[in-house]
Amino acid sequence: MNTETDVLVLGGAGVDTIVYVPELPLPYADSYMVRPGIETRAGQTGDFVALGVSALGLRTHHLDMIGDDHAGDLVRALHRDRGIALTEVPLPGGTKRAVNLVGPDGRRLSLYDDSRSREEDRLPPATVRALAARSRHAHVSITYPCAFALPELREAGVTISTDLHNWDGANPYHEAFAHEADIVFLSTTALTDTEGTMRRTAERGRAGAVVATAGAEGAYLLVDGELSHIPAVTPPGPVVDSNGAGDAFAAGYLLGHLTGEPPLRCGLYGAVAGAHACTVPATRADPIGRAELLARVAEYEAAA
Repeated sequence: MNTETDVLVLGGAGVDTIVYVPELPLPYADSYMVRPGIETRAGQTGDFVALGVSALGLRTHHLDMIGDDHAGDLVRALHRDRGIALTEVPLPGGTKRAVNLVGPDGRRLSLYDDSRSREEDRLPPATVRALAARSRHAHVSITYPCAFALPELREAGVTISTDLHNWDGANPYHEAFAHEADIVFLSTTALTDTEGTMRRTAERGRAGAVVATAGAEGAYLLVDGELSHIPAVTPPGPVVDSNGAGDAFAAGYLLGHLTGEPPLRCGLYGAVAGAHACTVPATRADPIGRAELLARVAEYEAAA
């Protein structure tokens, strides 16, 4: 296959408004004075994965529906400034948005605006096929309407990954993504049976690897029926924000996968990238680079 893109990212483009709050959950009050100041910046899950894999030296292309509005301009500027190719499809409802409340310990509460998409919204199949034909791998965000693009990706023969985020293991919306991807990422946040959910995902779908991230507890990796634990990596600085840590983990893992590393080492790449992300305020986009990641991996392996 003659490719010009290592990772084609579908979906997940949008804008977040970041509010640092004194605690989470936030007790009711008529008003709060907050510092640092409230900021709105481009960057949702697909943007962060695209930024992450690009910073790691992988050729990256992002495809999504974006509105003709100021929020869309922020998304376009982010990709232009970082040199990431962006193919945009008009989103009549306006660019996707969220408000993220961030506590002093770095935990995040996201208020996602679910009103932007319409039932008839689609990524044009011809566009998906054309981009997939020039790509090695596709990472599919679970934002609407990316599930409808999965058949074109599968037909093109690219490998597929997805991040189910805080899936509870039962919500049917996530199943198309879970069952069509070769690599499935998810968080343990909403799971009552982590191992059971991982095994059902592998048994019912195509996934050769299922990765469940568990924050400070590390992550769990299921490959060929064998469940392994990926230890957490100590962040290189104070933890200020968990926003984007899962996206960074996915980016690190994909670097390992696409450079032929075994799954457990891919998981270590992800853990290092995710730990770095926790030290970066949500108002900045500063993913780890390849040289720094590989150096930290070498240090961790030497210490271990």
